[in-house]
Amino acid sequence: MSRPSRRDESGQVTLLVIGFATVIAMAIVLVVDASAAYLQRSGLDTLADGAALHGADLGATGVDVYTGGVPEQRLALTQADAQRAVEEYLGSVGAYRSYPGLVAQVAVADGDTVQVELSAPLDLPLSFPGSPAGGRVAATGSAVSTIE
Repeated sequence: MSRPSRRDESGQVTLLVIGFATVIAMAIVLVVDASAAYLQRSGLDTLADGAALHGADLGATGVDVYTGGVPEQRLALTQADAQRAVEEYLGSVGAYRSYPGLVAQVAVADGDTVQVELSAPLDLPLSFPGSPAGGRVAATGSAVSTIE
């Protein structure tokens, strides 16, 4: 009667541990990068809201109000003035230092609404081979300048 041969299973646990370690490392990279992207977008949201408020406030504190008085219905905002106010705000709070490559697009809608869209390159702290190298993150903010 012959005995059944036993296969040598040494090294199987090592392969399993390496596989699990790779999956755990990928999960850590995913969580860290997703958190970094969320925090960057959240910071851009705050900047976009502040820039829009600063641009809309321009209509309430501009020279026209002091020289011509407060209009009866709405404060007039021009595209050039709103763009200048937004750029001034972003420069004063250090947004261009915090987010290198920051791009601001400003629009004035209906003569009293300032809409600001900010976008910046996505700076991911970790990367995994084969993952995208980067991207852009964007945020929008808007504010209305009206008389009450």
